[in-house]
Amino acid sequence: MLVGKHINKVTLAGLVVALGIIYGDIGTSPLYVLNAIVNGRVISELLVLGSLSCIFWTLTLQTTIKYVILTLKADNRGEGGIFSLYALVRRQKKWLVLPAMIGGAALLADGMITPPITITSAIEGLEIIPRFENISQSVIVAIVLSIMAALFFLQQFGTSLIGKLFGPMMLVWFLMLAVLGLMHLSDDWSIFRAFSPHYAIELLTQYPQGFWLLGAVFLCTTGAEALYSDLGHVGRDNIRITWVFVKICLILNYFGQGAWLLTQEGKLFVQKDLMADAVFMAANPSAIPLKSVFYSIMPENFLYIGIFIATSAAIIASQALISGSFTLVSEALRLNLWPKMKINYPTEEKGQLFIPGINTLLFIGCSGIVLYFQTASRMEAAYGLAITMCMISTSILFANYLVGQRTWRGWIYLYLLVYLSIEVGFLIANLLKFPHGGFVTLIVGGGLFVVMYVWFRSRRIKNRYVEFVRMEHYIPMIQELSNDKTVPKYATHLVYMTSANNPKEIEHKIIYSILNRKPKRADIYWFVHVDVLDDPYTCEFVVDHIIPNDIIRVEFRLGFRVEQKLSLMFRKVVEDLVKNKEVNVTSRYESLERNNVVGDFQFIVMEKFLSNDNELPFIEKLVMRLHFWIKEISLSEERGFGLDPSVVAVEKFPLIVSSITSLPLKRVFNNAEEGV
Repeated sequence: MLVGKHINKVTLAGLVVALGIIYGDIGTSPLYVLNAIVNGRVISELLVLGSLSCIFWTLTLQTTIKYVILTLKADNRGEGGIFSLYALVRRQKKWLVLPAMIGGAALLADGMITPPITITSAIEGLEIIPRFENISQSVIVAIVLSIMAALFFLQQFGTSLIGKLFGPMMLVWFLMLAVLGLMHLSDDWSIFRAFSPHYAIELLTQYPQGFWLLGAVFLCTTGAEALYSDLGHVGRDNIRITWVFVKICLILNYFGQGAWLLTQEGKLFVQKDLMADAVFMAANPSAIPLKSVFYSIMPENFLYIGIFIATSAAIIASQALISGSFTLVSEALRLNLWPKMKINYPTEEKGQLFIPGINTLLFIGCSGIVLYFQTASRMEAAYGLAITMCMISTSILFANYLVGQRTWRGWIYLYLLVYLSIEVGFLIANLLKFPHGGFVTLIVGGGLFVVMYVWFRSRRIKNRYVEFVRMEHYIPMIQELSNDKTVPKYATHLVYMTSANNPKEIEHKIIYSILNRKPKRADIYWFVHVDVLDDPYTCEFVVDHIIPNDIIRVEFRLGFRVEQKLSLMFRKVVEDLVKNKEVNVTSRYESLERNNVVGDFQFIVMEKFLSNDNELPFIEKLVMRLHFWIKEISLSEERGFGLDPSVVAVEKFPLIVSSITSLPLKRVFNNAEEGV
């Protein structure tokens, strides 16, 4: 994804970049939406007009009003997305972490099915070309897997170069959508009746199983959440202006497809999987194969170019979802909702990041979905169920944001009534997809939610029992130890990572490590604390000289999108203190001090393990065991903080969150003792 500094004003470059990175998912939906709607159904005026009316009003109410007009207002210093929104409201109510985790997990699950369905839908256009009409599905699957393998492999190098092509390529894609739609509007000018919501209502209430068609209609707006997530990349105004152009192009294409379908009235269109069903074909001998409504409106001599453009747009859409997943996980990591993972920064572009673990997870997930479902029509049957949960979560969080903005409660209740009604309706309709493959995305999303919940809940459990002590009570003992020449010196500068928010407090385990567990004598003791702020890009520090030149506390205040490179940051702090003559970092060894050699720095990281001396309720015991299992396979504490492993010592200490109070142990005396 091409990511630069925040673009707060409308520029031509900003508009083109917005086209390239914002609309990949929602912009490629014409490839498969009407396929999903008409598959296995006889074409009728009510089906076509009602479906198009549902699509138009879904794009208007859900995408335009909810996201483009309303939700984009909830920017966190220019940043968007469900975790940025959560950061704005998390201090209002503690339970709001649940919709945030559900939404984040659903977005990640969506990132596993969007690349397969968009790329497969594009490549299946080959079946329209007479030369390739007998192409086997295994060949299509192989092509899709090859494209995805190349796409995921290239992630490690960043997208700053190819990203510059995204905008112009998507501009070509949307112009092609508009032109193809305009070419077919004259097939049946009555298609414009679909602007009336009357046909949408009639489809949902009078068409057989019309309500359940909402599950297919919903596919037209699945990219709306990604649109909000990319707010920080191009700015609100650039999104709002480009959306006018994008929506016009989408509506023209949908209506062009609809006008063509009206010329096919009375025909029963079915896709490949139903055509292969002998029972279905015996009952419907007049069924006609539906290879793609989208490609059916394309001139035959333009198919090669059209498939190339569609495939390029599908790859761009996939790239946007993959990059968005990296950003999403990095935010969850900083907010302590995800285990520590290795993050690489392949280019100098702000926001460009690469998470190898997530890249591998997404590639395995996407490949598994392609191999399991094989065809785009089967993926359509599974797509959309998870993302409805994300949209419901966003509605809940945004309503609380409005409360924080002191919006009139009547408007808040109206917002919740309208959008929870719409989204719960979509959710119920999408539940029909559960046995047809929807369970796959729910299982994936559910697994991701469990990881987030375990990581968050275990932190809450641990924090209940972390013991903090007053620093002032131990300062004399630490100073006395520092001056005790009978104790071997551990390091000139001893640096501890502390989680104490109050600068006058310190964890008891750190005091125990210094004084009791092999006393650690040092000339200067440093206590470093990292405070992750709700603001995305704050990067500042505060120094508290508890005892000048003896005991110093450094607090880093970092935004939830700032990379925690503590080795580099701490070095900068020390340089600043030396420059201002606030600290003397010269070695205290006489030979080294005479030559002004800088003393050594040693970091101590305290790593917990679950003690056997615990008596926890079953659920908490399960959460803690899962937490430590996840911790074993995730990034270590020192690497998560960005510390240089060569100067880090890891000390393990038992975590006793609920000690056993009753132990059936009694003393017995031997015969000799009884006679005394």
